Amino acid sequence: MEIKNIIFDFGGVLMDWDPVYYYKDKFESKDAMDYFLENVCTHDWNIQQDAGRSLQEATEERVAKFPEYEKHIRDYYSEWEQMLKSDIYENTYLVGKLKEKSYPLYGLTNWSAETFGVAFRRYGVFQLFDGIVVSGEEKTIKPESKIYKILLERYQLKAEECLFIDDNLQNIEAAERLGFQTIHCPSGTNLKLALENLGLI
Repeated sequence: MEIKNIIFDFGGVLMDWDPVYYYKDKFESKDAMDYFLENVCTHDWNIQQDAGRSLQEATEERVAKFPEYEKHIRDYYSEWEQMLKSDIYENTYLVGKLKEKSYPLYGLTNWSAETFGVAFRRYGVFQLFDGIVVSGEEKTIKPESKIYKILLERYQLKAEECLFIDDNLQNIEAAERLGFQTIHCPSGTNLKLALENLGLI
């Protein structure tokens, strides 16, 4: 099936975000930082904000549970912008290349509605997209099928005519079950070559 639309995940594909960028100098050792990120402000906890929970509610819940880490917990979102290191240029420039070829471009991202605006204002690449679906605004996240269907219905797309690019294998597999064509794009992937192999650039 011909690819008519291209859909990008953002974090890990176009944006280099990691709490380690902020916390690496905030603990007495790497082990102490790792403990905090694996047991206090965890990936699963952060994902709940991507699914629509407010930053304030999330912060107060963690502070109540781990009062000894109160400052570090409150820093997670008050200093969140410092965790957004940069765009991933070898991939963001490809967005421009695809735009030059007149492909409709869409974003489908797991991201808190309260922090996405920071990235949107900072990086001009987002202006190239014809539409963006943010999980925190929709109160549902990848790999749940509902968010893919929101994208398809909102922009009147057919899954089989869409190429979906994501660094998370579960998200890729969920898209494939719905009929999307996909590129799994974990760190280190040569996305340019993958797109060339499909004849897109």
